[in-house]
Amino acid sequence: MLENTAPNPAPRMRKQQHRSIVTQQKLLDAAIEAFAENGFKGTSTRDIAKRAGVHHPLINYHFKNKDQLWRAAADRIFSDFTRSLAHSFEENRSMNAKDRMAEMIRVYVHYAKNQPALHNVMVQEAGYANPRLDWLIDTHLKPLFEASFGMLVELQDLGVAPQGNPALLFNMIRLSAGGLLALGNELKASSGIDIDSNETLDDIAELIVRIFLPGDMPETQAA
Repeated sequence: MLENTAPNPAPRMRKQQHRSIVTQQKLLDAAIEAFAENGFKGTSTRDIAKRAGVHHPLINYHFKNKDQLWRAAADRIFSDFTRSLAHSFEENRSMNAKDRMAEMIRVYVHYAKNQPALHNVMVQEAGYANPRLDWLIDTHLKPLFEASFGMLVELQDLGVAPQGNPALLFNMIRLSAGGLLALGNELKASSGIDIDSNETLDDIAELIVRIFLPGDMPETQAA
């Protein structure tokens, strides 16, 4: 009996799958950069394909249309961010409430600097009502708010965080970091603040903690 000499298609399929994954990552990287710079309306799929160094029809092949590509790009930005915060929370679960929140603020500041699209995309979309903003709020921003809201209420009850609307407090903390980082070029020129410096990022996080979490933990819960 003759042995089966037909070529094994598996290596070819694996190579094609790898190439497809690489192409998708290139398109997502380019889309994040383009949408953060120019917003959804100001970005064309041809610009994204050019930045990615791939043929334009591949966008429709992998993501169907510009809206789906925007959602995939935003999903990656915010999912990575959420995972970073969740990792910080779990890693520091043994800390007291104030120190745990302080560590999360530090993670937030450093992530926002390393991924400027986190705030740039929000700024681009928040200027007017649109279905992308609705999706971003429901998918990522509300869950983030709900996860942090209870922690801030606890810190208010303990006398660590200032009294007042905890929802407003949450957003003041968020925008204090995001606003500074989004204005990095202006701050460097006008005030000599270098947000590319890790020392500056640590200073930002530390000042946010001092301003928005000024109280001390009760002795019974400080350890």
